[in-house]
Amino acid sequence: MTSAQFSVVNAIYTLGGLIGALSSGPLSTHRGRLLTMRITTIFFITGPLLSSLAPSITVMALGRVISGIGAGAALVVVPIYIAEVAPPKSKGLFGALTQITVNTGILIAQLLGYFLSYGNMWRIVLAVAGMIGLVQCVGLFFIPESPQWLVSKGRTKLAKTVLTRIRGDKNIESEVENDGTASEGEEETEALLGEEGNPANPSNKKPSDFALGIIDVVRHPDHYKAIIAVVAVMLAQQLCGINSIVMYSVSTLKTIIPTTARLITVAVGALNLIATIAFSPLSDRLGRKVCLLMSIAGMGINAVLLGGGILYGVKALSVIATLLFVASFALGLGPVPFTLANELVGPEAVGAVQSWALASNWIATFLVAQFFPILDTALGENGKVYFVFAGLGAVFFAFVAWWVPETRGKKDADEVWGRERRED
Repeated sequence: MTSAQFSVVNAIYTLGGLIGALSSGPLSTHRGRLLTMRITTIFFITGPLLSSLAPSITVMALGRVISGIGAGAALVVVPIYIAEVAPPKSKGLFGALTQITVNTGILIAQLLGYFLSYGNMWRIVLAVAGMIGLVQCVGLFFIPESPQWLVSKGRTKLAKTVLTRIRGDKNIESEVENDGTASEGEEETEALLGEEGNPANPSNKKPSDFALGIIDVVRHPDHYKAIIAVVAVMLAQQLCGINSIVMYSVSTLKTIIPTTARLITVAVGALNLIATIAFSPLSDRLGRKVCLLMSIAGMGINAVLLGGGILYGVKALSVIATLLFVASFALGLGPVPFTLANELVGPEAVGAVQSWALASNWIATFLVAQFFPILDTALGENGKVYFVFAGLGAVFFAFVAWWVPETRGKKDADEVWGRERRED
């Protein structure tokens, strides 16, 4: 495989991700979170198997697109599902599970690549992904549908049964209010189900009656601010440079640490996972916005240090800055973006807004994957590219501080944005 073919096969995965992100939000709104997640497993199984058995570059690229569709769809619907079943006071903690599982997958892939990077063993590495997809497919037949989505379809008795099953023996009488939006306290079932088993909706209409599509949500006066916020945060997640480390740390560091660059890549994956787990409670304690700002600031500072370490050949500084860069990402920009859509809009818009968020994320991922090597070469392959990431970090820090509201402790999107609750 030539370098050009490798670049195409690598980047085409993001095209599949974009397709999956744009299509899965509306599907999960109209057909359910659970069905959508089950459909993604079809792509998780067939994509890796096609790639692992590929007799040609074309077939491998097709497998990558199929895998990308599954990943793009899952990253839209899974955070929504988690947010809708998580206890209100722990939404940030549970929301971090998306990033934790992503990091677990990355670490598994890096370990397999480290030990099986010879001969045709790459086929085994790709086949393992298909096996994981099969396990996920089986597991999804043992979990319930989102109670919030069930209420939106008028299936209130089943929603209460599911919520009781999820919470166990806990008193769940009204933990969520205002059309299923989570609040603190003891108001979930009462407001989720409404009086006499009807969905609690001020307009007496189920959310499914006015569920918004990806175009409608942009035009809606209550939701365009949320779209700008989630898109900006998703762009920050990628354009602050994390994938320059995850995807290209070997090529970046091998010029100054040629013998241990691959090992450092595995260490980066392990640190990303450990740090994400360790920091996961912080967004519930400090707030989503605080964690985002601390994360962006940390990445910006360490991008400068990493660029300087590479530029001046300071090995220790380069390694430490790389690890702190990844740890800073795990503090906020890793987990928090996946939880924001569910907290910035109501249930009628969350699917469409999450689709916009992940679509922007996949586009930014493509830009970094495709153009980071080009930009790095243009700047002399001496670390200066990280000064660009630091500059982008400063821009995103200012924008998040100005535009993105805090959502911790807010009972619904109206309170987050300071709107009057409309009664008609």
